[in-house]
Amino acid sequence: MIKKSRLFYLILSILIITSFAQSKDDKALDLKVNNLLSKMTIEEKVGQMTQVTMQTIGKKQGTVDSETVLDLDKMKIAVVDYKVGSLLNVWDIALSPEKWHEIITQIQDLALNDTRLKIPVIYGIDAIHGANYTIGSTIFPQNLAMAATWNRELVNESAKITAMEVRACGIPWNFNPVLGLGRSPLWPRLFETFGEDPYAASEFGTAYIEGNEGPNKISDKDRVAACMKHYAGYSFPLSGRDRTPAWIPERMLRELFLVPFKAAVDAGVHTVMVNSSEINGVPVHASHFLLTEVLRGEMGFKGFVVTDWADIINLHTREKVADSPKEAVRMAVMAGNDMSMVPYDFSFYDLLLELVNEGEVPMDRIDEAVSRILRVKFELGLFDDPYPQKEHLSNIGTEKSRQVSLEAAREAITLLKNDSGILPLKKGTKILVTGPTADGLRFLNGGWTYTWQGNVEKLYPEEKYTIKEALQKYNGKENVVYIPGTEIEKEIDIEAVVKAAKEAEAVILCLGENAYCETPGNINDLKLPEIQIELAE
Repeated sequence: MIKKSRLFYLILSILIITSFAQSKDDKALDLKVNNLLSKMTIEEKVGQMTQVTMQTIGKKQGTVDSETVLDLDKMKIAVVDYKVGSLLNVWDIALSPEKWHEIITQIQDLALNDTRLKIPVIYGIDAIHGANYTIGSTIFPQNLAMAATWNRELVNESAKITAMEVRACGIPWNFNPVLGLGRSPLWPRLFETFGEDPYAASEFGTAYIEGNEGPNKISDKDRVAACMKHYAGYSFPLSGRDRTPAWIPERMLRELFLVPFKAAVDAGVHTVMVNSSEINGVPVHASHFLLTEVLRGEMGFKGFVVTDWADIINLHTREKVADSPKEAVRMAVMAGNDMSMVPYDFSFYDLLLELVNEGEVPMDRIDEAVSRILRVKFELGLFDDPYPQKEHLSNIGTEKSRQVSLEAAREAITLLKNDSGILPLKKGTKILVTGPTADGLRFLNGGWTYTWQGNVEKLYPEEKYTIKEALQKYNGKENVVYIPGTEIEKEIDIEAVVKAAKEAEAVILCLGENAYCETPGNINDLKLPEIQIELAE
């Protein structure tokens, strides 16, 4: 009994000391945030709540052939005049790590040298399956495939590597993981989820967040702030089409769709992105109930809330619950949104400034939002050093990281049927390879790969193999007959295919979709194009 008693008091002492240390750190951080906040003008505070896209400050962007070049005058307007606190990247093509260093350095130079309070910019990016906007990075299977591994440790390790490579580029914020439940087969973002089950999504989401943010909660230079998204119900649109209304009873919402988000909050996630559409007729960006009462009051979320793409103005233009853009801004900020992904102009800044000066948005709500944003910037260490570290470039695309990706791909494979032991095929087997997805890397990688849609074949590494090329390497070119069908709905010479099939010992038929993401991936049914069905038959 004495030994057990001593052990109990030892554990209790450790817990008390740890709690005291954490409390001391929190108080020190609060002091820094409050001290900086007290020095800020209204304009500087509203600027921190504003996020614009890279295209707003670029010379020529949005096309595959254009080099990403920043326009210094546009940058000054954003960072110096409007005091913008955040930038993001979506449309633009993947860049080399060195180019990322150049861009992030230019942005932070302006923030530190040309603004009054020298508040660093927080740059965000969609690193959905690896550092997928960085040339030479480690690309992992999409989240749905990672869930098929049933391996928490592998998901955690992939998130660590992603964080390490994204941060090595100078980017400290990752818009992932997607915690919507994949329960609508038509929804074009289903591959970004961890599947339909709330327990599985919670486990994998937690593993991913812990991998991204690390044991020291984003303070390490090889970690990033994660962003749970899209809160909540976004993945279950009634029509199946992206950014369209969901109808979810509150009991179902709580028992299924909120569960992974609560797990993410418990894991300490630092940011959240909001559902672009609406639930039961109420746009989530205007829902005080979901963004404040549930997310903060019930779940205990402490980080900051960022909107999705243009979704504050959408309250006026699309959902039509606000009678003007100004009213849309008021509704969204008062509902609980802390940062607006505007993304192309400074309308949010102008309108929010007017609302504050008119007393329509109280100053304490602004201070609340800005303090949350500043806190994350402090925790990331951006005030100490917001610049990319050249010595971290060697962290990108290492052989060790590639082996983790390979293991993930192996464990993600799901063999549905192998009658008569057909697989594996013996070397030397006479194989016919055909179908529209047989000879393209974009079909194997999908959206968020080098570009938003992931569909630009020429950006993929030349040294990687398509299915056709891999089979030729494995089996010998002389043993592989390939009849092309490189366009998804292109008419194929079926007569030639049938003839070649009769002469082959095995046929590998590659069917499917082009790469896509979000709204451009909307479909009306789950059937393959008729030409693909005819080819299969």
